[in-house]
Amino acid sequence: MKMLRCAALVLFMCVSPAWAQQQRGETDGLWAARVRYGPDVRGPLLIERREGRLIADIGGRQVEARIEDDVLRFDLPNAQGGFRGRFVSREREIRGHWIQARTMSSGSGYASPLTLTRTRDGQWRGVVAPLDDAMTMYLDIRTDDHGVMRTYIRNPERNVGVLARVDRIERQGDRLRLVARFRGRSDEQVLAEADYDHNNDLIPFHFAPFGVTMDFAQASAEDERSFYPRSRQPEPYVYAAPPTLDDGWRAATLEQERIDPGQIGAFMNMLLREPMTDVSTPQIHGVLIARHGRIVLEEYFHGFSRDTVHDTRSAAKSITAVMIGAAMQNGAPFTPQDLLVESVDPALLPAVVDPRLRQVRLENVMTMAPGFDCDDSDGDSPGNEDAMQEQRREPNWWRFALAVPMARTPGERAVYCSMNPNLMGAVLTHETGRDLADLFGEEVARPMQIDRYFLNLQPFGEPYLGGGMQITLRDFAKFGQLVLDDGVWNGRRIVARGYMARAVSALTQLGQNGYGYYWYASTRPYHGRDVRVVWMGGNGGQIVMVVPELDLVIAAFGGNYSDRATFKMQDEYVPQYILPAVR
Repeated sequence: MKMLRCAALVLFMCVSPAWAQQQRGETDGLWAARVRYGPDVRGPLLIERREGRLIADIGGRQVEARIEDDVLRFDLPNAQGGFRGRFVSREREIRGHWIQARTMSSGSGYASPLTLTRTRDGQWRGVVAPLDDAMTMYLDIRTDDHGVMRTYIRNPERNVGVLARVDRIERQGDRLRLVARFRGRSDEQVLAEADYDHNNDLIPFHFAPFGVTMDFAQASAEDERSFYPRSRQPEPYVYAAPPTLDDGWRAATLEQERIDPGQIGAFMNMLLREPMTDVSTPQIHGVLIARHGRIVLEEYFHGFSRDTVHDTRSAAKSITAVMIGAAMQNGAPFTPQDLLVESVDPALLPAVVDPRLRQVRLENVMTMAPGFDCDDSDGDSPGNEDAMQEQRREPNWWRFALAVPMARTPGERAVYCSMNPNLMGAVLTHETGRDLADLFGEEVARPMQIDRYFLNLQPFGEPYLGGGMQITLRDFAKFGQLVLDDGVWNGRRIVARGYMARAVSALTQLGQNGYGYYWYASTRPYHGRDVRVVWMGGNGGQIVMVVPELDLVIAAFGGNYSDRATFKMQDEYVPQYILPAVR
């Protein structure tokens, strides 16, 4: 997913040494700022039949719902939210998704599961719990012996600090200016300005390029728990076995599954004591380990918890592969060998179809090798993700993708391109006749006991399958267990026998790794030899890594978006700390 064009910060606050010594106690320390954008529409939702009409009522807002093609729907005015669902179980329930308007923090709208239960004849109730829309920044100020107040800003939602680094603060009286150098540019510019508020002890930096003011105040104890892995001075790690909940996972201890508690404890202590000194310091938000189908470790950091959903970024591409397999398992009339142009709505095709486009098979699209002129690492590529998401002439990104020029023969070479998994959404809707949120909810989420998720939406309303789904860590890890159990979750078959084995096979080569149906494949060192690993990975450190030989699943969330530390877990922590502990 593209990052916000927002910024800041390894800061160098340039002032006189004498002033710095005088003011050190006033400004040194951790500062925090948070802007909340909403949404305010949340809480109990009532749908009621009144004189032959269906009326939706939420938060004092009333609107008429309508039924079109068996789908009950309504939209609140001023893009405050909406609902899409169906009556099920002889009208005992209305099952569907709450549609949340585009957020400021991510730029996407979201669809989240919502079930309304009949409370009496003609009346159904449910609770709307949208994704919070906020931006948070932490500023850790340290004045050095030369009078320079050094700091950086940590932004857990988007990690905007890696895109623009503040070189210094220029000060005139109480006026502070952040002078920044943006990634890829050599010139400097004023990024933000503030007049230090002595009375309220605030630094209200206004970021003019982005139209937002962040009021930095001295951090609270809760702020410290989010900025640091757990606290400024953490206690030594004490292991506790994860709980068994009603989500389908069983639990066990590390020792029961032959994993060394001492080595895992050393890993946890390392994470707890990671010094928060730089924007590129590893930010691990959660770690989960499961062996033989049982969770043995589940730990969270930086204010996250087992109930917190997290942006999975491009790791959600691998979930797209599961959706495709689930659709075929449930009778959708297509196979990976079918032709792309025969598997989408003809209205999406360009007026003139390139002969090479007519040769593209679905498996080419599923392995990043359809031949489009699309490369997410090339800013000049016409099909790269930023180009697609930033253009405004074509809101339907499926139609946009099919119009991207062909650059090579289908199957010739795999090139990483987020447009490809998203284009499979056009296949799924055409072949199943269902919208993607409904398809995911009924054929993946419900049978896998996933009851809380947020599907990010394209401008025309369908979920984006190129990355960005938000989900909890326990639910995220289930997709790794699905690989080990040959497409079965907790006794329920999700995809056909053998499908996951092919999905995680090295069908093509992407960089240094093998690549299957949006899953990576490679090896990692283990006790003097190499073991095969397959994984789903996303920007920032989102990963579910599977080691089939060890019957092992490792899942993690992170916050190092668009930063070199993205690969820290999969390339360093797994082989150096986790695998050596597995017996």
